[in-house]
Amino acid sequence: MEYATLGWNVVGTVVVVAAAVAAHSVALIGFGIDSLIEIFASVVVVWQLQDAGHERERPALRLIGGAFFALALYILVQATRVLVLRAHPHTSLPGVAWLAATCVAMLLLAWGKRITGTQLNNPVLKTEAHVTLIDAYLAFAVLVGLLLNVVAGWWWADPVAGLVIVYYGFTAGRDAWVHSHST
Repeated sequence: MEYATLGWNVVGTVVVVAAAVAAHSVALIGFGIDSLIEIFASVVVVWQLQDAGHERERPALRLIGGAFFALALYILVQATRVLVLRAHPHTSLPGVAWLAATCVAMLLLAWGKRITGTQLNNPVLKTEAHVTLIDAYLAFAVLVGLLLNVVAGWWWADPVAGLVIVYYGFTAGRDAWVHSHST
Protein backbone atom coordinates (compact mmCIF):
# COMPACT_ATOMS: atom_id res chain seq x y z
CA MET A 1 0.00 0.00 0.00
CA GLU A 2 2.87 2.36 0.75
CA TYR A 3 4.40 1.68 -2.65
CA ALA A 4 1.03 2.22 -4.35
CA THR A 5 0.71 5.54 -2.51
CA LEU A 6 4.23 6.47 -3.56
CA GLY A 7 3.56 5.65 -7.20
CA TRP A 8 0.26 7.50 -7.28
CA ASN A 9 1.75 10.58 -5.67
CA VAL A 10 4.86 10.66 -7.85
CA VAL A 11 2.69 10.71 -10.98
CA GLY A 12 0.21 13.04 -9.29
CA THR A 13 2.85 15.54 -8.27
CA VAL A 14 3.96 15.94 -11.88
CA VAL A 15 0.36 16.24 -13.17
CA VAL A 16 -0.80 18.61 -10.43
CA VAL A 17 2.26 20.88 -10.44
CA ALA A 18 2.08 21.22 -14.23
CA ALA A 19 -1.64 22.01 -13.99
CA ALA A 20 -1.01 24.46 -11.11
CA VAL A 21 1.65 26.37 -13.03
CA ALA A 22 -0.55 26.56 -16.14
CA ALA A 23 -3.60 27.70 -14.15
CA HIS A 24 -1.80 29.88 -11.56
CA SER A 25 -3.71 27.95 -8.90
CA VAL A 26 -2.74 28.23 -5.22
CA ALA A 27 -5.00 25.31 -4.34
CA LEU A 28 -3.43 23.05 -6.98
CA ILE A 29 0.13 23.97 -6.02
CA GLY A 30 -0.81 23.32 -2.39
CA PHE A 31 -2.15 19.93 -3.35
CA GLY A 32 1.02 19.25 -5.35
CA ILE A 33 3.14 20.06 -2.30
CA ASP A 34 0.83 17.89 -0.21
CA SER A 35 1.52 15.06 -2.67
CA LEU A 36 5.24 15.57 -2.08
CA ILE A 37 4.61 15.35 1.66
CA GLU A 38 2.57 12.19 1.13
CA ILE A 39 5.58 10.75 -0.76
CA PHE A 40 7.82 11.79 2.13
CA ALA A 41 5.42 10.28 4.68
CA SER A 42 5.27 6.99 2.77
CA VAL A 43 9.07 6.83 2.63
CA VAL A 44 9.23 7.52 6.38
CA VAL A 45 6.70 4.75 7.05
CA VAL A 46 8.64 2.27 4.89
CA TRP A 47 11.80 3.27 6.80
CA GLN A 48 10.05 2.84 10.15
CA LEU A 49 8.52 -0.52 9.19
CA GLN A 50 11.97 -1.87 8.35
CA ASP A 51 12.72 -1.71 12.08
CA ALA A 52 9.53 -2.65 13.90
CA GLY A 53 10.97 -1.50 17.23
CA HIS A 54 9.86 1.72 18.86
CA GLU A 55 13.17 3.53 18.25
CA ARG A 56 11.98 4.94 14.93
CA GLU A 57 8.38 5.81 15.86
CA ARG A 58 9.06 9.15 17.53
CA PRO A 59 11.36 10.58 14.84
CA ALA A 60 9.08 9.25 12.09
CA LEU A 61 6.04 10.98 13.58
CA ARG A 62 7.98 14.20 14.11
CA LEU A 63 9.22 14.21 10.50
CA ILE A 64 5.68 13.76 9.18
CA GLY A 65 4.33 16.44 11.54
CA GLY A 66 7.05 18.93 10.61
CA ALA A 67 6.37 18.44 6.92
CA PHE A 68 2.70 19.28 7.44
CA PHE A 69 3.50 22.41 9.45
CA ALA A 70 5.74 23.60 6.60
CA LEU A 71 2.99 22.90 4.03
CA ALA A 72 0.39 24.81 6.06
CA LEU A 73 2.64 27.84 6.50
CA TYR A 74 3.57 27.98 2.82
CA ILE A 75 -0.03 27.73 1.58
CA LEU A 76 -1.22 30.28 4.15
CA VAL A 77 1.27 32.82 2.80
CA GLN A 78 0.43 32.04 -0.86
CA ALA A 79 -3.37 32.04 -0.37
CA THR A 80 -3.19 35.35 1.51
CA ARG A 81 -1.05 36.86 -1.27
CA VAL A 82 -3.50 35.73 -3.97
CA LEU A 83 -6.54 37.02 -2.07
CA VAL A 84 -4.91 40.39 -1.37
CA LEU A 85 -3.71 40.81 -4.97
CA ARG A 86 -7.00 39.42 -6.33
CA ALA A 87 -5.09 37.17 -8.75
CA HIS A 88 -7.51 35.12 -10.84
CA PRO A 89 -6.52 31.50 -11.53
CA HIS A 90 -7.33 29.87 -14.86
CA THR A 91 -9.36 26.73 -15.51
CA SER A 92 -7.53 23.41 -15.15
CA LEU A 93 -9.37 20.41 -16.61
CA PRO A 94 -6.36 18.08 -16.07
CA GLY A 95 -6.30 19.23 -12.44
CA VAL A 96 -10.03 18.52 -12.06
CA ALA A 97 -9.70 15.03 -13.57
CA TRP A 98 -6.69 14.09 -11.47
CA LEU A 99 -8.28 15.34 -8.24
CA ALA A 100 -11.46 13.34 -8.86
CA ALA A 101 -9.41 10.16 -9.38
CA THR A 102 -7.26 10.97 -6.36
CA CYS A 103 -10.32 11.21 -4.10
CA VAL A 104 -11.23 7.61 -4.85
CA ALA A 105 -7.66 6.21 -4.80
CA MET A 106 -6.72 7.85 -1.50
CA LEU A 107 -9.93 6.76 0.23
CA LEU A 108 -9.21 3.15 -0.70
CA LEU A 109 -5.55 3.36 0.32
CA ALA A 110 -6.38 5.04 3.64
CA TRP A 111 -8.87 2.29 4.45
CA GLY A 112 -6.32 -0.43 3.71
CA LYS A 113 -3.56 1.30 5.69
CA ARG A 114 -5.83 1.82 8.70
CA ILE A 115 -6.79 -1.86 8.78
CA THR A 116 -3.17 -2.99 8.38
CA GLY A 117 -1.89 -0.48 10.95
CA THR A 118 -4.50 -1.67 13.44
CA GLN A 119 -3.65 -5.33 12.81
CA LEU A 120 0.07 -4.62 13.26
CA ASN A 121 -0.57 -2.23 16.17
CA ASN A 122 1.70 0.25 14.39
CA PRO A 123 1.02 3.92 15.31
CA VAL A 124 3.17 5.27 12.46
CA LEU A 125 1.21 3.32 9.84
CA LYS A 126 -2.09 4.35 11.47
CA THR A 127 -0.95 7.99 11.46
CA GLU A 128 0.07 7.71 7.82
CA ALA A 129 -3.35 6.19 7.05
CA HIS A 130 -4.82 9.37 8.53
CA VAL A 131 -2.48 11.41 6.31
CA THR A 132 -3.77 9.49 3.28
CA LEU A 133 -7.37 10.11 4.35
CA ILE A 134 -6.60 13.81 4.68
CA ASP A 135 -5.14 13.65 1.17
CA ALA A 136 -8.53 12.40 -0.09
CA TYR A 137 -10.35 15.18 1.77
CA LEU A 138 -7.94 17.78 0.42
CA ALA A 139 -8.38 16.48 -3.12
CA PHE A 140 -12.12 16.90 -2.69
CA ALA A 141 -11.80 20.42 -1.21
CA VAL A 142 -9.47 21.56 -3.99
CA LEU A 143 -11.74 19.91 -6.58
CA VAL A 144 -14.70 21.91 -5.26
CA GLY A 145 -12.63 25.11 -5.40
CA LEU A 146 -11.57 24.45 -8.98
CA LEU A 147 -15.11 23.56 -10.04
CA LEU A 148 -16.53 26.72 -8.44
CA ASN A 149 -13.97 28.75 -10.37
CA VAL A 150 -14.90 26.97 -13.64
CA VAL A 151 -18.69 26.84 -13.23
CA ALA A 152 -19.50 29.98 -11.25
CA GLY A 153 -16.45 32.12 -12.04
CA TRP A 154 -15.62 32.43 -8.34
CA TRP A 155 -11.87 33.11 -8.63
CA TRP A 156 -11.54 33.37 -4.85
CA ALA A 157 -12.72 29.74 -4.39
CA ASP A 158 -9.25 28.56 -5.44
CA PRO A 159 -7.27 30.31 -2.66
CA VAL A 160 -10.06 29.55 -0.17
CA ALA A 161 -9.69 25.85 -1.07
CA GLY A 162 -5.99 26.38 -0.35
CA LEU A 163 -6.94 27.56 3.14
CA VAL A 164 -8.61 24.19 3.71
CA ILE A 165 -5.17 22.68 3.13
CA VAL A 166 -3.77 25.08 5.73
CA TYR A 167 -6.29 23.88 8.32
CA TYR A 168 -5.63 20.22 7.64
CA GLY A 169 -1.88 20.77 7.47
CA PHE A 170 -1.77 22.34 10.92
CA THR A 171 -4.16 19.70 12.31
CA ALA A 172 -2.18 16.76 10.87
CA GLY A 173 1.11 18.30 11.96
CA ARG A 174 -0.16 18.86 15.49
CA ASP A 175 -1.61 15.35 15.72
CA ALA A 176 1.62 13.71 14.57
CA TRP A 177 3.68 15.90 16.89
CA VAL A 178 1.48 15.17 19.91
CA HIS A 179 1.48 11.45 19.14
CA SER A 180 5.30 11.52 18.90
CA HIS A 181 5.43 12.64 22.53
CA SER A 182 3.14 9.86 23.73
CA THR A 183 5.14 6.99 22.17
